[in-house]
Amino acid sequence: MDNPVPPRAAAPGPRRRDRHGRGMRGPIAPPQVPLAASRAEVFADLVQDSVERLERRWPQLAEIDFLILEVPRLDGPGGGWSEDSVPLGGTIAAREGHPARVVVYRRPIEIRTKGRDERAALVHEVVVEQVADLLGLTPETVDPRYGED
Repeated sequence: MDNPVPPRAAAPGPRRRDRHGRGMRGPIAPPQVPLAASRAEVFADLVQDSVERLERRWPQLAEIDFLILEVPRLDGPGGGWSEDSVPLGGTIAAREGHPARVVVYRRPIEIRTKGRDERAALVHEVVVEQVADLLGLTPETVDPRYGED
């Protein structure tokens, strides 16, 4: 059998379709679905939920900045950490022109937790402990449910 149509030459450049001719189908999930949120965004939501929960009881927390950093720095807040212990959070006292800050470290918390519920509980504990440190109170005073499982 003679084939009257010659084979097409491969075009240089990236392939636009898979071997079945379908190509890229788009994102796995739409942006409003939780699957599309990155781990950092989910963690930020956990911190925000914890802060909002505490702000209902302590309105002065609106004046405090809450920061999320990946890992603690050696020269940053809580900089006296060693190989045996890594801080989960830290505080920076208010200075002229700068509000007080609570810092929560994402990676050390993620490493110590297995699921979302456990992570949310640990994030809340860290936020409560750091707020208590800034306000000069005990964590139980800041959140009466502190330490309960």
